[in-house]
Amino acid sequence: MKLYCLSSHPNKPCHVLTFKENTIMLDCGLSSHSVLNFLPLPLVYTPRLNNLQTWMPRDCSDPELEGELKECGGRVFVDSAPEFCLPLSKLIDYAEVDVILISNYMSMLALPFVTEGSGFDGVVYATEPTLQIGRMYLEELVEYIEQTPKAVLATHWKEMLHLLPSPLSESIKPRSWQQLYNTTAVQNSLARVRMLGYDEKRDVYGSLRVTPVSSGYCLGSSNWIISSDHEKIAYVSGSSTLTTHPKPMDQAALKNSHVLVLTGLTQTPTANPDTMLGELCLAVAMTVRNNGCVLIPCYASGTVYDLFECLSAHLDSSSLSHIPMFFISPVADTSIAYSNILAEWLSQTKQNKVYLPEEPFPHANLVKTGRLKHYKHIYSEGFSADFRQPCIVFCGHPSLRFGDAVHFVELWGSNPQHTIIFTG
Repeated sequence: MKLYCLSSHPNKPCHVLTFKENTIMLDCGLSSHSVLNFLPLPLVYTPRLNNLQTWMPRDCSDPELEGELKECGGRVFVDSAPEFCLPLSKLIDYAEVDVILISNYMSMLALPFVTEGSGFDGVVYATEPTLQIGRMYLEELVEYIEQTPKAVLATHWKEMLHLLPSPLSESIKPRSWQQLYNTTAVQNSLARVRMLGYDEKRDVYGSLRVTPVSSGYCLGSSNWIISSDHEKIAYVSGSSTLTTHPKPMDQAALKNSHVLVLTGLTQTPTANPDTMLGELCLAVAMTVRNNGCVLIPCYASGTVYDLFECLSAHLDSSSLSHIPMFFISPVADTSIAYSNILAEWLSQTKQNKVYLPEEPFPHANLVKTGRLKHYKHIYSEGFSADFRQPCIVFCGHPSLRFGDAVHFVELWGSNPQHTIIFTG
């Protein structure tokens, strides 16, 4: 048995396991740390970003570098479409991979890079929520990038790292960074995915069996049991024993494993999540009470559901129920609708509400009463009419390099009344 690590990021896992003459890829995480080196992509013309000073290394007059780098806030950024750090492809030929096991929707964002144009001819396994919510994430990412295209692709700066200031000079293998895939690649990649339920065994070429078991991390998230007649390997990725909306972690299934492969490890609980959530609610209430607005950069699914629930309850208890919440994402409609039809993947408390009958998540009622409004974009029909301040806005992308969040940073960034809260 051999195990290879293809990811440069500890929480964006991608490993390859060779065992019993099978080559199994464990997750396809995509590191977006590289995009932090690029200028944001604004939705509308922004004088501040458009009038940034061009940066050139001292004693360098290379015309090919002209215009590729801009200085902003004492840092140098690349003025080009953002590029992403892919899993290493030199250790393993993707065409040799037989099976890809996906643990959760956050760990499949590199899937089109792996399966398309690489000669890959295997099968991908994931649970239904992982596939469907992963589809939302992939489509959202593509739309964010494509709605603000860049006319010129900057590449020459990668040849001159030794002349560039930190942190750009410390970029890891920028020549391997790539621009994002397109919609066609996403669709073709997802067509290869086969859905499995929790505890459902699937035979792999007669020599191994793979089984997803609940990891408690997010809707449909899994740890994987890989077993033969005499060996048992447990692949443990993003997992949580906290009581939130997903089905609880199945710890019993991991017992008696001969090998444990652990990824996505964190230092928590260095801070209590309940305390942090309380601090978030207090910060939001204090801001809107002082007529400020709150921007919460987020993904289109996952913890944002818990934030809707906790924040709305806190606003109620603080006599701030009149403050509107806006959820803006190209897939906001799908996310809101889909989260309410996944009863079998939810915690028992959420499941019980379905049989009452009640919606499992409070945000369904928040939408009905008009307290939570969701839109595809800030330029969607009806948004301008509904938008009023003070308010709370949930939108992407958390990197603040593309998506509607860029617009709100430009709109509110210079006013100390407003608050931006990062939830990690």
